[in-house]
Amino acid sequence: MELLHADLRCLDAHAHLGNFAFDHLPNDAIRHYEAGVRIGELSFDAHFSGVLPWGFIDNRPYLRCLHGYGLCLWRLKRVEEAATVLERLLWLNPTDNQGVRFLVGPVRKGEEWEPE
Repeated sequence: MELLHADLRCLDAHAHLGNFAFDHLPNDAIRHYEAGVRIGELSFDAHFSGVLPWGFIDNRPYLRCLHGYGLCLWRLKRVEEAATVLERLLWLNPTDNQGVRFLVGPVRKGEEWEPE
């Protein structure tokens, strides 16, 4: 929270706060993840269609926020939105260092989110 107080654009702070809240307060977690996603998207131009490889460490905070956001959407039964976010994450990071390829199928099938 101190980092966010200094600079609301700290995507890693949003990702970590979302992670802290995820298990017990998913409605709080999604707010952090979504803030990180929205702030990160301000860096893209309107026609961005590139990739954000995990290998470039500066991409990771945004990718973490997007991943957490997708998981929260799924957990909160917002399945269509979750599928869209997770599929976008695969396009952005095709090497899929986060294992999203294993989530898209169950989300698309409408399976309920379950803790690992």
